[in-house]
Amino acid sequence: MTLAEIGERLEQQGIFSGGPPRVFESAGRLQLATLVREGLYPYSRLLDIGCGCLRAGYWIIRLLDPGCYYGIEPNRTMLQAGIEQVIGPELQAAKRPTFDSNDRFDFSVFGVKFDVFLARSIWTHAPKSQIQIMLDGFVEHSSPDAFFLTSYYPARWFPLGRGASRDYRGTEWIGRSHTSITPGVIHHARSWIEAECRARGLFLRNVEEAPFNAQYWLMISRKNRAALHSA
Repeated sequence: MTLAEIGERLEQQGIFSGGPPRVFESAGRLQLATLVREGLYPYSRLLDIGCGCLRAGYWIIRLLDPGCYYGIEPNRTMLQAGIEQVIGPELQAAKRPTFDSNDRFDFSVFGVKFDVFLARSIWTHAPKSQIQIMLDGFVEHSSPDAFFLTSYYPARWFPLGRGASRDYRGTEWIGRSHTSITPGVIHHARSWIEAECRARGLFLRNVEEAPFNAQYWLMISRKNRAALHSA
């Protein structure tokens, strides 16, 4: 069965796969491609935040050495469908991924330091308080050379009261989750993200890559990777 067919089957079962089934394969594959370009290696310990039904995990788990993939997903039904139908028992046995379903963005549950953090389509729903928790978790549970790849919708100011893309100041998660079936997205000001990173001694840069589904990648790191790459 192809990945597109798996995505279609999940939708028929009423399981949200992270987006339209037609992009189920490409959305996951492109995440892996971006991670590799930014410095993911087979021996990297990667934390997939909001790993969902493993549309990216399908690809990432195959690349990584056994025991190097970790995923957090509060939607247990979604995660279990991914384990059983997307990666399957053989790959799970060979690569030994580790999962947790806490909804607090608590990275300490795994007891390891991570080299790579991934949060695709998470900051497009998470309020600023949860982003701050994720950044604190990155600082506390990352290796010295670690990086955090995340996507977001940049906030933009519009006149005449049109505020669909304005900086989100609410306190609630917006969109589908383990407690909601209502879709929705939010936007964050890059200046706010930069200030939060700077307050934690972190470096932030844009990833020079065309947006996928209108989401832009951001690279956050403990070291100035842009300077290292240009040296």
